[in-house]
Amino acid sequence: MGTKHNSPGNKARSPVSIFVVLGLCCFFYLLGAWQKGGFGKGSSIDVEIPKQTDCTVMSTLNFEPQHNYVPEIDSSEPKAKVFKPCDAQYTDYTPCQEQDRAMTFPRENMNYRERHCPPEEEKLRCLIPAPRGYLTPFSWPKSRDYVYYANVPHKSLTVEKAVQNWVQFQGNVFKFPGGGTMFPQGADAYIDELASVIPIADGSVRTALDTGCGVASWGAYLLKRNVLAMSFAPKDNHEAQVQFALERGVPAIIGVLGTISLPYPSSAFDMAQCSRCLIPWTSNDGMYLMEVDRVLRPGGYWILSGPPINWKTYYQTWKRSKEDLKAEQRKIEELAELLCWEKKYEKGDIAIWRKKVNAKSCQRKSAKFCKSDDADNVWYKKMEACITPLPDAMNEIAGGELKKFPARLFAVPPRIAKGSVSGVTTESYHEDNKQWKKHVNVYKRINRLIGTTRYRNIMDMNAGLGGFAAALESPKSWVMNVVPTIAENTLGAIYERGLIGIYHDWCEGFSTYPRTYDLIHANGLFSLYQNRCEFVDILLEMDRILRPEGTVIFRDEVDVLNKVAKVVGGMRWDAKMMDHDDGPLVPEKILVAIKQYWVGGGNEGNNTSYDE
Repeated sequence: MGTKHNSPGNKARSPVSIFVVLGLCCFFYLLGAWQKGGFGKGSSIDVEIPKQTDCTVMSTLNFEPQHNYVPEIDSSEPKAKVFKPCDAQYTDYTPCQEQDRAMTFPRENMNYRERHCPPEEEKLRCLIPAPRGYLTPFSWPKSRDYVYYANVPHKSLTVEKAVQNWVQFQGNVFKFPGGGTMFPQGADAYIDELASVIPIADGSVRTALDTGCGVASWGAYLLKRNVLAMSFAPKDNHEAQVQFALERGVPAIIGVLGTISLPYPSSAFDMAQCSRCLIPWTSNDGMYLMEVDRVLRPGGYWILSGPPINWKTYYQTWKRSKEDLKAEQRKIEELAELLCWEKKYEKGDIAIWRKKVNAKSCQRKSAKFCKSDDADNVWYKKMEACITPLPDAMNEIAGGELKKFPARLFAVPPRIAKGSVSGVTTESYHEDNKQWKKHVNVYKRINRLIGTTRYRNIMDMNAGLGGFAAALESPKSWVMNVVPTIAENTLGAIYERGLIGIYHDWCEGFSTYPRTYDLIHANGLFSLYQNRCEFVDILLEMDRILRPEGTVIFRDEVDVLNKVAKVVGGMRWDAKMMDHDDGPLVPEKILVAIKQYWVGGGNEGNNTSYDE
């Protein structure tokens, strides 16, 4: 498909595995050479690097004095534990969504498809292997349309969804034509129809939510219109749908509307859709639609395509009676009215509602409002059939008016302007942005691949105000901004900047498949989690979700990073610690690590061999 790669049988070394051979004295020289030569296993640089082993060329990199390497502190403590590879059966291991554990929970309201994490004694403390033959994913935008079969070796969707144009198998790749169940002719045409009603083109709509996303083609095609969609779907019989989405370079998580609240703040999304997602919107007194209302911004849009819309045409195809479908649509209309959503469009397979912008424009007959005074406190909170009150209006818009994107990226978020984020003022917000622009420039000098398509899927594990993601903002990449549940709740302000993210507790596994992120940033994360859970468990989870030859940047206090570096020493990562941007006297340091390329091998069960 254009880019040539070595076959799994060809043992040409990848650039990062060569780091091990030459030693870390060449770490950044080789990284620079890799940037010039190509990306990943099988690139032309594989041949060139072994010819260049003279580490005196390090001086040509011209690192500034304040980026001196920090030597390891001698210690009488035992050396780092070496972590062994997990058995090859765990290649696609997702700790909190494993099928065997899921099946022990009730099926009612999709409880069994929600997060169910293993107890301490059942945690895997080994390295998740990549599948044999794993290849560096295609660069964006080619990755939107092509995925290597070796990376996600699951063909069931090519058969099950063949007529719906989800995915096709061609040679050694999957091709994604951009179709979906309700847009078999392609996502572009579908989005064009939405854009005739919703102001997608002018930056008014920036963040979107796709509930039951399939392979996330809606989100994939929104990206070229500068709309960032958070897509989710359960880990179910639609094998690897979220894994495909992330392999394509599209934001997605494993998730479901079930019994607990979605891990997003209130008033987060400018637009949300259900494209034949088959979520029972009218059940449980409309609880699921009320949850969408909670996360939808005042003035935001909700799109429903699929049952029961256009039931007169499809009732036989759906094998449901006219009366049943008519009653379902009537109930959805009633719920929408209760939520103060105004219907803006219904034609063919698509219906669109818009949420009212403030409480004054909403005349409800009667409604049950949620009693909680914090609509953003949602981690493992039981979902309720109640309506989240609209926030106080600022300039006639509940919660405050947002600028159009990209202006909103650095504008002061309304939550900060009205003092809702503890300890953050307008002045400190601007200072935070200034600092992160400086930090990211330093990162780019350390690793010139940052800011290129080599790092498409990026995660910030402790996102703060989203300054790291804002400084990186580019069509070449996207950032999953994670706000730890034990940190100050800043996720609402992050969404108001036109960025996306999620709440998470790093003492547990993240809701994603292995090998889904190219670059992970951890600022102050390990200081935050000291005495809360084991560093080992967090680092092994980072290894699980990091792609082979992916990069991690840690920024933390030196004593904390020394503990991290010791664990990393046994994880098949190559790491180097450097001084802070402002010099060696600052106790905060930077640790940069790159995961080596290695894969699981053979079919020998517990006697599995592993290749580097």
